Amino acid sequence: MNAVLDAGHPVWQDSGMEKLVPSPAAVAAFDALAADVANAGVTVGKMFGATSLMVGSKAIGCLHGDAVAFKLGRESSGHVEALALPGAALFDPSGMNRPFKDWVVVPLASAGHWPSFADAALAFAEG
Repeated sequence: MNAVLDAGHPVWQDSGMEKLVPSPAAVAAFDALAADVANAGVTVGKMFGATSLMVGSKAIGCLHGDAVAFKLGRESSGHVEALALPGAALFDPSGMNRPFKDWVVVPLASAGHWPSFADAALAFAEG
């Protein structure tokens, strides 16, 4: 991951279009998260070439290497809280300094926060 800044926010930027392979620990944490939000109508699917949390056809989060990117809505309280975590950054899946400004990548080290961000992403999607 390369770190760059966009409007003062760090951007999680991949080196090119290579697919990030998650560790077994990240997969297990993501699977636990998916089970946790399943009762809210969230399913697991594919978006951005990654295993994703889906509400209908909308992605609210996706496994991205050893992190999860959540669609929280720019400048929402969840977005601000997520960006304040160590290692968190705006999500730039293309690696071309074009971040998805509604999305924040939250690293595995902050997996304890993933359920609350999944809830916030679900609320944003249902907006």
